[in-house]
This record gives sequence, structure tokens and C-alpha cells, in this order.
Amino acid sequence: MTTSRRTLMTAAAAAGLAATAVGTGTGTAYAKDAKGAKGGGRAVKEHFGTLADGTKVDRWTIENGRTRLSVLTYGGLVQSLETPDRHGRLGNVSLGFADLDSYVAGSPYFGALIGRYGNRIANGKFTLDGHAYQLPVNDGPNSLHGGDKGFDKRVWSIEPFEGGGNVGLTLRRVSPDGEMGYPGKLTVRVDYTLTPTGDWRIDYEATTDKPTVVNLTNHTYYNLGGEGTGSIYDHRLEIAASRYTPVGKTLIPTGELAKVAGTPFDFRRSKAVGRDIREAHQQVLYGQGIDHNFVLDKGITSRPEHIVTVSEPESGRVMRIATTEPGVQFYTGNFLVGTLAGTSGNVYRQGDGFCLETQHFPDSPNQPGFPSTVLRPGQTYRSTTVHSFSTR
Repeated sequence: MTTSRRTLMTAAAAAGLAATAVGTGTGTAYAKDAKGAKGGGRAVKEHFGTLADGTKVDRWTIENGRTRLSVLTYGGLVQSLETPDRHGRLGNVSLGFADLDSYVAGSPYFGALIGRYGNRIANGKFTLDGHAYQLPVNDGPNSLHGGDKGFDKRVWSIEPFEGGGNVGLTLRRVSPDGEMGYPGKLTVRVDYTLTPTGDWRIDYEATTDKPTVVNLTNHTYYNLGGEGTGSIYDHRLEIAASRYTPVGKTLIPTGELAKVAGTPFDFRRSKAVGRDIREAHQQVLYGQGIDHNFVLDKGITSRPEHIVTVSEPESGRVMRIATTEPGVQFYTGNFLVGTLAGTSGNVYRQGDGFCLETQHFPDSPNQPGFPSTVLRPGQTYRSTTVHSFSTR
């Protein structure tokens, strides 16, 4: 989910990790290397760059089960995600940049950890318990992804962990009361875990000291053919959703839960992403493609349930997604306009990547008919999404 106007602590090592030297093309290397005794996983820390205020940014890389994930302390963002194709060749399937300056200067949320509120809030306003709150407006008349300095533009602490064959990274940050207009001090923990089979699991957790709203997600852009290889329109997609939330011209939901049947949004059976994307449907015109929340048939669940299967015919890669969330925002890279060059050195154009952002619905604080995103003191926000990779 995006907009045509999108512009854009050092981590502590886990006990017992041995320091090693590693090479990097992005700056001076210093690393902590964790090798999992059971799962064969490892975690490596490298210096990635320095922000204008002197804050150092690190890149952590973990690998397990033939999946390799690189994450920056800046924005908690996924800089690369490598999985094998049908011939066993590893390839990066996520869009992103090779240097920190590019992320700071103008990233359309590539790989970012999104908060406090993923997606849009109409006019940057909501009312909670009789109190009105004004958020930064950074997407036409609306607030998008937590405001102009959301979680995607903050530096997170990262700490590696391992156990039970898993290897992972714990990201932490405390968002102070009033940050980007949101009430309450929000204490956030996010775990990125790679399992021995190469699944990538994201566990979100948050608590607050005042009533607030929360909707966390990850904004990785995928191309299962490989980053920089071109269009994703030939990918085949299936979403377990019979309804979606139509939007108005500023991409705020109308409140209707409309049936996907007979529309370009019907992915109940696998079809090519680009098959109906040029159809003259008003919703496609509003999004300049698909940029919509799908209402998952399963609803909110206590454990992740399968909702999405996407495959790419040439590489044979398949990604399956399971989540506890009630919705997923499917975005087809409509506003990639050839002005950004990725890690491969190739330019990203419209439709060169897609996002599947598991979430509660856009503008839920203003939509009483949508599942609530309110978090109160004494409660714990929890959400889990699992990405499983295989080949055909």
C-alpha cells in the first residue's frame, strides 16, 4: 500500500556469541557471529552507514534453512531476503537499496517495519474516549503509515537470538507519548525468526500506558523472480478473501465490505496478478492498479492461518503466508515510476514489486464497523505472520 506522493543503539550481542571479522561493501565491518548448534543458523552484524545526526546504522544478517534475511536498525527494514529457486540458486526476492542514503532520501517504505498505524487514517484524525487526536498529514489529506516520521524512519535496537533450531532478531523501541500525535507511551517488540525449514516468522508485541490505536505491519516489496528482474504481473496469486474494502479517491475505505466476485479483486482462485489490472474498474482507477485491503475469510485468529499463495513460473518460487490478522493489503507497485535504482543496479518501474501487508483495516479508528485497533493499558497487542518458501 502506497501513494503517488510517497517519498520519502547499537545492538547488543546475545550471551556467548563469538566475535568474527566479516567483509562488507557498505562500510567498516564489525560483527557478532552466532552459529546455531541445532539449526545451522547464524547472525552477523555489520556497520551499514551513519545518519546526518551521527547515529550509526547497522545491518544484521541471519540465515537458516536456506533462507537469508538482512535487516537494518534503521526502520527495522528488510534490506534483502534470499531464497532458492527451483535449481537451488539463492536470489534476493525483495526490493531495496544498496546504501543508507537512498533509504533516507526517498524510500517508498521498502522492507520497512510500519507503525504506529499501518495504512491510512482519514484526514489524520481520530477520536478515542472522547479525546480528539491530530496526526501528521503525509498522504494528500490523510495520515499514512504512522506519519511523516513513523517507525520506518526510527532507529531500533536489535539483538540476535537462537533456540530450538531457530535463529532470529529481536527489535525493540519505545515510542514516547505524543509521538506523531498518538497518545500513550508504546513499548514495542518485534521478532524476526528464521526456522530450520527457512520460514520467516514475524511476531509483533506492544503495550501502552494510555489508550491508543495500534496497527503494525511489514512493508516488504516482493518479486519472486528476483529483485530487479522486471514485472510481477505474471506471478500467480491466490487470496482467501471473498470481500474487500472499496475506497474513495484518496484511498480511504468507504466502510463497505464489498464482494470480490465479478471484479478484478477476485483472487479466490489462483490467477496472474496482471490479468485484470488494466480493467476499467473505478477501484483500479483510484489505486492506479490494486492498492486495497482484502477482508480475510478467516477473520482474526489466535494462531496464524494460511491466507495467501503466490508463485512465479520461471524461477519456480512459491511463497505462502499465514497470519493472525483479519486483513491483507495487496499493492501492485503502482507508483514505482522509474526514479529509483535497487540493489541490483536496475531501475524499478510500475509493477516491478508487490506488497502483501497483513494488518487490521485502513482507517479503523474512524470506522465503527471495522475490527477495533484500540489498545488499552493492561492489554498486550500481539500479531503474527509467517512467510513460507518452497519451489515447484
